[in-house]
Amino acid sequence: MQQIHKNYVENEEIIIEANLSSLAVLFRLLRQQGFHVSPDVFNKFKDEQGNFSKILFSDVEGMLCLYEASYMMVHGEDILEEALAFTSNHLKSIVNTLVPSIAAQVNHSLRQALCKNLPRLEARRYMSIYEQDPSHNKILLTLAKLDFNKLQNLHQKEFGNICKWWKELDISNKLPYVRDRIVECCFWVLAAYFEPQYSQARKIFMKVFALGLIIDDTYDAYGTIDELELLTKAVERWDICCLDDLPEYMKLPYKLLINVYAEIEKEMMKEGRAYCVNYGIEEFKRLVRGYMTEARWLNNNYKPTIEEYLHTSTITGGYSFLAITSYIAMGNIATENIFKWATNEPKILKAGSVIYRLIDDIMSNKFEQNRKHVSSFLECYMNQYGESKEAAIHECRKRIANGWKDINEECLMPINVPMPFLKCAFNLACFLDVFYKDKDNFTHSGGLMKKSIQTMLIDPVSI
Repeated sequence: MQQIHKNYVENEEIIIEANLSSLAVLFRLLRQQGFHVSPDVFNKFKDEQGNFSKILFSDVEGMLCLYEASYMMVHGEDILEEALAFTSNHLKSIVNTLVPSIAAQVNHSLRQALCKNLPRLEARRYMSIYEQDPSHNKILLTLAKLDFNKLQNLHQKEFGNICKWWKELDISNKLPYVRDRIVECCFWVLAAYFEPQYSQARKIFMKVFALGLIIDDTYDAYGTIDELELLTKAVERWDICCLDDLPEYMKLPYKLLINVYAEIEKEMMKEGRAYCVNYGIEEFKRLVRGYMTEARWLNNNYKPTIEEYLHTSTITGGYSFLAITSYIAMGNIATENIFKWATNEPKILKAGSVIYRLIDDIMSNKFEQNRKHVSSFLECYMNQYGESKEAAIHECRKRIANGWKDINEECLMPINVPMPFLKCAFNLACFLDVFYKDKDNFTHSGGLMKKSIQTMLIDPVSI
């Protein structure tokens, strides 16, 4: 891409003459690789009134490519806002008139933008499409299939080990209030990074993710306020001696917490990188402090302001916790400066935290409010401004869209940290976009989640 950028871009302007689909694909690929190219190249497809030309209506491929490219927008790029509205409205209006194969592709894109999908899911889907192309390269396709299956085999072994660990803990019997979602936890981790060099990182991340689920459900669905105060103090002290201060059912989660991080520290010491574990522990403590704040709000029937709510709930949404945990075992590139950056609330992690919280609030609101639960952003907004639920949802979606612009912006060069850390954060945000778009597919697992897990982890590609 560096050479392509050198050949076709001058002063951030794409200089080649090409049709809409070619320009849109080039723009999207360059943006995805971090190159700051101007979207002004699309002005040539506007009419004298400054609107996108209706001549484009007949170019379905070009419209679809422009639609995909528009999702790479950052703040202030009105032309991409216009492109998104123009293409999405037209594609929705004609999709039922298209031949089945093209209609399927358009429907898929309208539901899930290419750049926000999980790379492995999209790759698996595209193999089937590419295979139907008469001009496809058989050697390239076979290589892609072999690569997918070999990596899938590695992922299966990783999942098998973690599922065995979880089963031996007997969580479903000892802590029946905890959601039994170990496979979904592992799948979420796989969304962050699938590459073989991050195998150890995934093993560590999967265990910590599972611990986070146990602690989350303890605060959210089971513990009394007094018991939660004791657990919070114990986590702050981070000392196995605190076991005696805890209720019996809390001893297993707390012991697991101490032991798992001790195991991680032992592994990181071998690499001379024990420092990274302390950052992970501090982030876990920060998460628990947020849980405790929300538990007190609920216990006191307190309605937080939007500012109070977002300050705490963007922490308890867990995005920064997951991102920082994912960095721990990424190897020598994960220097202490990376953790100093990550724990100083960089824009990309702040944006991802807002996206995590608000998407979850929209999709989980009805279920959460049917039981005793802290107010969501929707309730806070309606209470503070006297607005309707529809207005609150509209505000959520606006903030989510702005969050994606922030993330896109942070992934453009020059970047503050190596790209693998930004991509990991980006991929974690994509998971929410895929699996929380229509409902909370984690809590209410099945359907899309089950199908995606089967595609990525169970069914090999037929060669």
